[in-house]
Amino acid sequence: MTTGTATAPTIAPALRRLYFTRFGFALVWAGLLATSASELGPVSVTLLMLYPLFDVAAALIDVRSSRTAEPARGLYVNVAVSGLAAAGLAVAAASGIPAVLRVWGAWAVVSGLTQLAVGVGRRGLGGQWPMILSGAISTIAGTAFVLRAARPDASLIDLAGYATLGGLFFLVSAVRLTRSARTR
Repeated sequence: MTTGTATAPTIAPALRRLYFTRFGFALVWAGLLATSASELGPVSVTLLMLYPLFDVAAALIDVRSSRTAEPARGLYVNVAVSGLAAAGLAVAAASGIPAVLRVWGAWAVVSGLTQLAVGVGRRGLGGQWPMILSGAISTIAGTAFVLRAARPDASLIDLAGYATLGGLFFLVSAVRLTRSARTR
């Protein structure tokens, strides 16, 4: 999975916009979830499903923007996994917070590995190291969510922290892409 630097000038601006948007969405989403994380009600369940659905939309926008075959495969995997996660979260919500954490954790592991692979494939663009690191951290965090589900004090609040950290990685990557574009 490599993306040549010859395509960097055309891909980088679209990725910057997408990453800034993902940063803003993650912060707003995390704030809203934090206010409703004490229980699984209509607002929190809607938010839980919205996050992976937003990920689907972002990955599809990314595919359209990048127009390269190799990273697009990873993005299509992410679309499928995130779509399944949204459906899985809707079902898991009926069983309680531990079930939600297990589904979210599994999604975080798989989507983290996918993000890691796409970031490695795009490292020639510049600004991808935060995405690579974010993918690795997502994989670890997903495992932690699955383990946390077994605890009696399992809570959704950790998901807000996860989204905030992910959003910050998107911000850093967007800024790095901006700087990388200036030096080319």
